[in-house]
Amino acid sequence: MTIPLLLTPGPLTTSDTVKGAMQRDWGSRDEEFIAMNQKVRDRLVDVVHGEDTLVCVPIQGSGTFAIEATIGTLVARDAKLLVLVNGAYGTRMATICATIGREVTTLKWAEDEAVDPAAVDRYLADDPDVTHVALVHCETTTGILNPLDAVAEVVARRNRLLIVDAMSTFGALEIDARVTPFAAVVASSNKCLEGAPGVGFALINRALLADCAGNAHSLSLDLYDQWLGFEKNAQWRFTPPTHVIAAFSQALKEHAGEGGVLARGQRYRENHRILVDGMEAMGFRCLLERTLQAPIIVTFLMPGDPQFVFGDFYDHLARKGFLIYPGKLTTADSFRVGCIGHLGPAQMHDALGAIRESLDQMGVTNGAPTPVSGDVVTASD
Repeated sequence: MTIPLLLTPGPLTTSDTVKGAMQRDWGSRDEEFIAMNQKVRDRLVDVVHGEDTLVCVPIQGSGTFAIEATIGTLVARDAKLLVLVNGAYGTRMATICATIGREVTTLKWAEDEAVDPAAVDRYLADDPDVTHVALVHCETTTGILNPLDAVAEVVARRNRLLIVDAMSTFGALEIDARVTPFAAVVASSNKCLEGAPGVGFALINRALLADCAGNAHSLSLDLYDQWLGFEKNAQWRFTPPTHVIAAFSQALKEHAGEGGVLARGQRYRENHRILVDGMEAMGFRCLLERTLQAPIIVTFLMPGDPQFVFGDFYDHLARKGFLIYPGKLTTADSFRVGCIGHLGPAQMHDALGAIRESLDQMGVTNGAPTPVSGDVVTASD
């Protein structure tokens, strides 16, 4: 059976050695596992140069578990969070707040617009009750890259605390705790670090976390208590995802061996260039301008050719060994193709070849979307 390549925002394609690291069983109280877990935590802090200020607190589950745990732990029950929303994952953070009983307000942009730091500044000036701000660095609803550094500067100048959802950028796009002020950065094992899914983590300012006793709405999602456990005996409070941690340890070694954030990000940018150039040559149109696009996942508008049916297109590609994602837009039909994972130029060219073959088999002559009034779309646009 052919193992498909995942052109998705995660889970994603992993190396054989990362997969192989999960072939051994580990005792959660075994000294070797405890040492490996500590190295993983230390390495994650190193990725953002946070050795002097940050602690890494991992949590079982997906990235959303880690986001909920971070909000519930850092945002006190009488505090107020402003969520900056230009896609589904910002909306999800607001939903988390409403669900766990935190006061929340939102500042919204269209899905194809980046967050505007000046608007954030005005909002914070007008609402002194806001204590925390949450930003999605790369909103994979579209693939848009939000201006983290500029937003962080505004939030810090207004004496608020910033929580960053860096799920889709951590390990590939530079985040430097020495120059970008934040209370917490949250990510997971199965994105740009190319590990297996099953563990999320938060990198939290140590001094802030030390003042968070009693904030959490949940026993299992209490990062303060989880951190105290690690400080006490370096162990997880509850059964850890041992195989996932072992795979994550291997993935972090490979991340460092590749050249860290700079090299990983460069490979993804080349994947992105190959993908977009090839798709545009077939007539497809990206939702976003390239200046707004992160090299993580690309949203393409649905072709206007009546022979194009996304379900059939997906099935054709799946049979050829490539899995993509449906669109997540609320305003237009679209689909998404990822640029991340254990993939390089050869795999991206192979994917483009599979897309061309699939269009031919469907009888689709052009990937261009249906023109809007006054818009002329050709295969060379």
